[in-house]
Amino acid sequence: MSAILSVDDLNDFISPGVACIKPIETLPAQKPEDTSNAYEVTTEDQVAASAPPPPAQISLTDCLACSGCVTSAEAVLVSLQSHSEVLTTLDSHRSLQPPWLAHNGTNGTEHSCNGAHNGTNGHACGEGKLFVASVSPQTRASLAAVFQVSEVEAGNMITQLLSGPAGLKNGGACGSDFTWVIDTNVVREACLVAAAEEVATALSPGAHKTSRANGSEGAIDTTPKQPILTSACPGWICYAEKTHPYVLPHLSQLKSPQALTGTLIKSVLSQRYNIPPSQIWHLAIMPCFDKKLEASRSELTSGAWHPKHDSSQTPVRDVDCVITARELLHLATNRNISFSSLPRTPLSPSQRTPFPDPKLDAFLFPPTRRKNQDPAGGSSGGYLYHILQTYQAQHPGSWISVTRGRNADVVEYALVRKSETIIRMARFYGFRNIQNLVRRLKPAKISRMPGAKGGVSRRPGGAGGEGIKEYAYVEVMACPGGCTNGGGQVKVTEVEDVRAAEGVRAVNGDVVVARPGPKEQKEWLSRVDEAYFSSSDAESVDGDGDGNQEMKDVDTPTTNGHKSSAEEHVVNGISRTYIQDMFTHWSEITGVDLQNLVYTSYRKVESDVGKKKPSDMERVAGLAVTVGGGW
Repeated sequence: MSAILSVDDLNDFISPGVACIKPIETLPAQKPEDTSNAYEVTTEDQVAASAPPPPAQISLTDCLACSGCVTSAEAVLVSLQSHSEVLTTLDSHRSLQPPWLAHNGTNGTEHSCNGAHNGTNGHACGEGKLFVASVSPQTRASLAAVFQVSEVEAGNMITQLLSGPAGLKNGGACGSDFTWVIDTNVVREACLVAAAEEVATALSPGAHKTSRANGSEGAIDTTPKQPILTSACPGWICYAEKTHPYVLPHLSQLKSPQALTGTLIKSVLSQRYNIPPSQIWHLAIMPCFDKKLEASRSELTSGAWHPKHDSSQTPVRDVDCVITARELLHLATNRNISFSSLPRTPLSPSQRTPFPDPKLDAFLFPPTRRKNQDPAGGSSGGYLYHILQTYQAQHPGSWISVTRGRNADVVEYALVRKSETIIRMARFYGFRNIQNLVRRLKPAKISRMPGAKGGVSRRPGGAGGEGIKEYAYVEVMACPGGCTNGGGQVKVTEVEDVRAAEGVRAVNGDVVVARPGPKEQKEWLSRVDEAYFSSSDAESVDGDGDGNQEMKDVDTPTTNGHKSSAEEHVVNGISRTYIQDMFTHWSEITGVDLQNLVYTSYRKVESDVGKKKPSDMERVAGLAVTVGGGW
């Protein structure tokens, strides 16, 4: 298990269920009695504990291992994804250098690599790999708040660590580093457009009459039922699959930005360079540990999209390893690199390797940099708000009504025009609120009482689901406050130690108290949110004569540098036409159906409570074979 992952990090996920076998009480210590008569016979209930037993320890291996969020086999798989795994892989494989690999992707032969094109520093490096990283905006915001820089500068520091001349390549046994570092905000915009289209399709008349004829509930070829529930949060997906499978028909089939980035990277690079997906190693830097579980899903592998894949081959994961903001700092420390001392400027154009497809290169590395999301959209990608704005653009004169629910993490939205409510949506963050959501979605039970009317039903606990079912879309996230509060983010209790280790002093009154509590953590989260929303609407990357780059504001509505025409559908600066064109181009150059590239599936996970369980080694071996790749 990652050294920084402990039970304290699970405070925003699932609590132990009623089937938890770990004791939560211990016998109190009692006064020692006279034991002069060694042969005295007593009854069992008279025996007192000589010393208080140690407190019960609950780990990922124990917590809900029967049917909950994390099984013991998954816990082992998660433990393999850490900063140590990143360093081990870099030190075991030399970086493939794309210029010598470039071709048109049509010669039908797979490349192999020898050490002639890559420095090995005298180390016996194994098979060459093409290293690619993707970074979430929430991670950048967390590090920006810690080191008191802008979110843009934090992103540049991460890129310098992974790809720069003063980064990981120094001190590595093979001198390996990451060829590309991708901002997942770019792919997130594609996800937002796809999400809006999915909702529009699902709500169209007759959508469910033809979509479920061949596919089972949660299959990739199904259309989600109203209300459509966000699928970008892996903690929520695990919870739904293992405890409330009746919500699977409501889940969006769309891949998360992390998963979609992995599919895009491996499908395009393996085709353009004609190398197997196993030679492409993708690292994702994300805000929460649950993203490690998402990377281990068998549905998110090359088996879903690779044209030459057959059942006899072991599929390769689209995301090989996931680390968090805190693990990224450990990555730098283990290489004796001071993260705070890294350059805050982008890499020079001469240091950047173009992506093998010019059109996708312009998409993934645009000349303009957009803000993360409007504050009204939240810090979790803004799915609900983008869909709501899409509907608003289609209904001139309408306005958005916002109503707070029982707490700050439950918010209801309605698009209203005059006295008409066009569409309703809601946001549910945190598992306490999610439990209320799924309880109200639970199907009604038919009464079995003699004389009961046919079709009469009752709901457990008197919960009513009609209000929930009136929502067209619900944005669901496991973490209270959204993704900037992920379990892998730097917590307020760690800020002082991180800054002291890096030699960074607090400024502008940003003082961390000696014993921070919930209030201080809330204030710290507001600083992270401030960093997340600090970017300007659009910024342009220009280079000066010395090869340095700076960000400049751009007023023209764009999507990743694409200028939008008047007739295009542009919502919050995101062009639907441009995104659709990129999706079509991606499908054409890879020869893979767009459905297999962009969408995924879910499955009900059966509980093993009361059943004979295989050993942990058998479960890990079986799951590893199913997942495949990477290790």
